[in-house]
This record gives sequence, structure tokens and C-alpha cells, in this order.
Amino acid sequence: MKYRIDARYVWYNEGKQIVLMYFINQVPFTFDELPDESIFDEELMKLADSERSYEVEDLYKTSSYLIEEQCHPMLFELDLENPEMLPVD
Repeated sequence: MKYRIDARYVWYNEGKQIVLMYFINQVPFTFDELPDESIFDEELMKLADSERSYEVEDLYKTSSYLIEEQCHPMLFELDLENPEMLPVD
């Protein structure tokens, strides 16, 4: 089975910041922080508004689940449909 990586702009941490959240088969596993001024970028705000908001605990739970199942793409070698979408760091 091949897994798919996607990334979307979402609100994070009680709506205090917009981040680029990475997902494996729709399960979030990490994010990239954006510059502080991105919260004032109207286009990013619209993109984030159209997505679900995530909290620190949400990411902790989903990452823990992926680790338990040995499906966390940053820790385990997986058959990925689009490995170029993985975050660099």
C-alpha cells in the first residue's frame, strides 16, 4: 500500500498561528511554522479558515498513533506515493 503526503495551511494552537501542516493519508504528523506576519496574510487566512483547526494535543495524539503503528513518515521508511512532499527538516 502506498501512502500519500499532503500539506495544508491550518490554524494551530488555539487559533494563534497559521502553520503548514503535513498529513499522511489525512492524518496530521508535523508542521512548519510560518513567519509571524503570515497571520495577517489574507490569502493564507482564507486557506486556513477553510480547514479544520488543530491543537497541540491533536498533533501529539496523531503522531503517537502513527509511531505506534510504525507509520510515521519522519521515523519509518514507508512506500510513499509522493516522497517529495515530506518536510525537509
